[in-house]
Parts: sequence; structure tokens; C-alpha cells
Amino acid sequence: MLVLSPLLVPLITALLTALLARHAAMQTRVSVLGAATQLIFAAMLLIDVLQGGRQSVALGNWPLPYAIEFAADALSAAMVLIAALLGFATVLFGRHWNETGMGMPGLQPLLHGLLAATAAVFLAADLFNLYVWFELMLISVLGLLVLGGKRRHGDAAFKYFAVSMLGTLLMLGAVGMIYGATGHLNFSALRAASIQPGLAGALPAYIGLLLLAVLLKAGAFPLFAWLPASYHTLPAPLLALVGGLLTKVAAYVLLRLLADVFVATPGVLIEALGWLALATMLSGVLGAAYHWDLRRILAFHIVSQIGYLLFGIALATPAGAAGTVFFLLHNILVKAALFLIAGLMWASAGHYDLRRIGGLYLARPLLAVLFLVSAFSLVGVPPTTGFWGKFLLLREAFDQGRYVWGGVALAVGLLTLYSMSKIWVEGFWKPHPMQQPDHGPAQLRPAATALPATAYTAVMLLSLVILIMGIFPDPFIRYVDAATARFWTGALR
Repeated sequence: MLVLSPLLVPLITALLTALLARHAAMQTRVSVLGAATQLIFAAMLLIDVLQGGRQSVALGNWPLPYAIEFAADALSAAMVLIAALLGFATVLFGRHWNETGMGMPGLQPLLHGLLAATAAVFLAADLFNLYVWFELMLISVLGLLVLGGKRRHGDAAFKYFAVSMLGTLLMLGAVGMIYGATGHLNFSALRAASIQPGLAGALPAYIGLLLLAVLLKAGAFPLFAWLPASYHTLPAPLLALVGGLLTKVAAYVLLRLLADVFVATPGVLIEALGWLALATMLSGVLGAAYHWDLRRILAFHIVSQIGYLLFGIALATPAGAAGTVFFLLHNILVKAALFLIAGLMWASAGHYDLRRIGGLYLARPLLAVLFLVSAFSLVGVPPTTGFWGKFLLLREAFDQGRYVWGGVALAVGLLTLYSMSKIWVEGFWKPHPMQQPDHGPAQLRPAATALPATAYTAVMLLSLVILIMGIFPDPFIRYVDAATARFWTGALR
């Protein structure tokens, strides 16, 4: 049952926090305890996988491949652990956080429901099970979007809902057609069925439809407009959790399906995915360069970084998969840390608009250092996690002769440097404006308010992991190499 523990713990926590809706202090303590417990069980599961190999449990009183299977291998166990770490950090950050929507009694149940669904997606070993938990994850996000109760929250939720429903219908249709063609939903059975010559005609079209649904949920070009139009309405802790996890879960699903399940996917789909990755990178980073709102800048960078992940998947080799997984782990941590830092900047200066912020370098030197750690990593400055992730991807791309793909990835890194420099110069380096004729009166100087210690602790926790992965990358690179050694080979477990 250890395989199910990262799923069951947040489900129980969600139930308990719902029952404690009228007792805010107790609800918060139970939430923190539940997040810490999930982190502990996720670490135990990873250790169990390292010692005993792939672990699985079959539910429904049916034999495999017909039972509902949850499985943990080296990749899924690592993803469960990183998601649990992010969940704990965001719950800790939000413990004393005062922003619109944070005081709502439904927040904690929805948050832990999201953590449960995310863990279940990582552990799902059959296609319909994955679909169900993916949709429960998106329903939890929809609930979080409307918590603020204002018109902008309703608008954001509607945009998110409309796109999600389209993706849901496409995914469900694709799952049904794949089942009709193969007679299976279990990943191992689908892997064996997908290489049968008799399915070579119809199955690629169904796989293409499934990929389209997941790409829509991942925020790939040109289907990403919903993301910056909805994410920015969330308070900082929820934005870090949703922005750090949601699209990366979709990228994980793409990698798992293409590299481990449907290994006979036609090369034309993989090639198209590579060029789509370049368009996603460029559109995201250009959107980030255009905007001045911290949340929108970072939301567009989610799109850009999804492009890197699609780029790694499209390399279609074990080495490319290893680079993709390392970049995936890096990006979850860095993106969440940057959203939390943006929240601390808002709490210091009263704005998310960079034109109304300034002087944070002198007023909040620790915050400035924490920002530089994550910003350098997002850009890919050595020896950060971003550098190693991009190095692994670019090395494989150039080894394959994909010079255009690699060149675009390098250019996007330079544009990322521009937008991170804009945040540094406008938010930290320039003097804090006492008066802004074009944008109304400035808020109080940053030093006028105190920031919650738990918020700083959460950011420092993520920053510490980022530093360790960047300074000592070898164990992590060896781990992702081993976790993806079978990918794209068609080898059975």
C-alpha cells in the first residue's frame, strides 16, 4: 500500500480540512501536517523503488492487465516526491499569507485534492485511470480559481473551464478509440499492442488526437492563451503550486505516453512536435518580454519552458528523455520559487506591476539573493539546475544534428535573460518610486512591512534544493539516466 500512500494522505487531509472549515487555525495546522506527511511517504516510496525496483498495486479484484493499476518506477516516484515537496512549501508559505482568496474555507480541501490528483496521475498505469485523475486535478484548479469571488476570478475560471472542457472531450474520445482498437487500457498491454502491424493504420490517428488533448492542457503553441489569462488571478501560494505543477504534469504525461507506451508512434508526429516546441518557446518568451506584471511575465515563461520540455521529448532518445526529466524537475522547483518570490515582492511593495516597485535590493537583501538563485537557474547560468538541464538537451540535439532546434533554444535563453534582468532592474535595483504620474501614487517603501517568516522559509527550502541540484548535479543526472534508460527502446519491463 506504500504505492498508494502519496495519494491517500492528501485525500484524507482534504476530507479533514473540509470538516474543519469553521475552525481556521486548526484547519491550517492539519493542512501543514498533511503536506508534511505526504512528503515523508513520498520519500519512503522513492527509497522503496530504489531498493526493490518498480512497485505496483492492482485494484478492482481483476487480474492484470484488466485491473486498475497504480505503479511507481524511478521516474514516477521522483515526480511524486518533487510534487509533495512543492505542496509542502506552498502550504507552509500560505500559512500566514494575506491575499484575496487565501482565507476561504474551501481552499485547503481543494489544494490537497489537487496534490492527491497530481500524485495519482504520476502513479497511474492505465490510460483511463490517468484520464480520470487528470480531470480531477483540473477540477481542483477550477475551484481554486473561483475562490476569490470577484469578477476577474470568474472570468479566469471561465476561460480555463472552456479550454479544459475541449481538452477533456478530445482526451476522452481518444481514450475510447484507442481502447476500441486495442482492447486494452493498461500501459504494459498498450505497449505490446501498439507495435502490432495490424494497428499501424488506425492507431497513429488516435494517438495524434490524444497528443493534441494533452498539448492543449500543457499550454503549447498556439493553445496557450488560457494560461496567462487565468493564472495571474491566483494568490501567490496557489499560483506557485498550479504554475509549478499543472503544465509540467501534462509534459510528464506526454513523455510517458510517447517514450514508454506508444513507442511505435510515427516519426512525422515526433518531428511535428519538435517544430511545435520551437514555436512554443518563442511565443512564450516574447510574451514575457512584453509584459510588466510579474505574474504575467512568469506565466508566459511557463509557456516558454514547456517548449523546452517538448523539445526534449521530440529528440526521441533515452538521452533526450533524461535531459527532459532533469529539466522537468528543475523547472517545477524554479518556477514555483519565482512565483513565491513574486508574492513576497507584492507584499513588500504593494504591487505586481514592475513600474510601481523598486528599491527591494536595499530593503530586502535576502529576497534579492533568493530571486537571483532562481532567476539565474531559469536563464541557465552555470552551475545552476537550468544550465545542466539545457546542457543535456542541447548536447543531444547537436549530437543528432538538430542545429536549428538547438540554436532556437539558445536564443530563447538570451531572451529569458532579458526578462529576468527587467525584473531585477525594475523591482530590485532602481530606487523605489515615491510618485508615479502615469500609474497613480506609489505605495509605502518596502521596508514598511514585515514578511511572514514561514513564507521566507518555504522559498529558502526550494532554493536550497535548487542549489544542491545545480552544484552537485552528478547524482541527479545519473538518476534520470537510469530512470529513462528504457525509454524509446520499446523494451518491456
